[in-house]
Amino acid sequence: MARAFERPATIALPDSEGRGLVLEGLYVPIDGPGRGGAVIAPPHPLMGGSMESPVVAEVAFACERAGRSSLRFNWRGVGASGGLPSGETADADIDYASAAAFLVESAAGPWLACGYSFGALAAIRAARLSPAPSHLLLVAPPTGMLDGDRLGHFPGHTLIVAGQQDGWVDARALSAIASQSERMRVEVIPRCDHFFMSGLQDISRLVGEWLAVLD
Repeated sequence: MARAFERPATIALPDSEGRGLVLEGLYVPIDGPGRGGAVIAPPHPLMGGSMESPVVAEVAFACERAGRSSLRFNWRGVGASGGLPSGETADADIDYASAAAFLVESAAGPWLACGYSFGALAAIRAARLSPAPSHLLLVAPPTGMLDGDRLGHFPGHTLIVAGQQDGWVDARALSAIASQSERMRVEVIPRCDHFFMSGLQDISRLVGEWLAVLD
């Protein structure tokens, strides 16, 4: 498959958030049958989270290799995104829903809700959007803030990737949630913490293998 190229994306927020307010994004379109795409949310905007995160970029690259379009974006107030930075759940949900609307209009087919850390929590909540995501891809979702019931009852397939030495993620708790559903898979990368500085290749491999068997 020929290498696709990222395109700058301008994601409109609802007028209720401020007239003309937009988010900055990077969109990778894939030509061919409508396999859909993925929205990939970055970590917490007040803790340096942005779409330039190596983990977020790695997930986008894995989607491209699997023949799926992807959209990664900056939360409001981060990078060239308008507005003020916010760690509020309601603001994150509006930002994520706006990115999902952009992707659904741009890429034919089902879409995946993806996210890293704070972004993974937003991806879980995105399951209530319409159209709903077909699958979830979560990297290092902080288990102390995780809605395990919502996640356990998600009807699609879910891949969760965590680092073995991540102080924010309890891999045993994730495995307990995964035991509720045959469609959920948890992968723990040895010797990695929340930032995956030595685990990017593992993330790429695991995501690629998982995407290859979907749909």
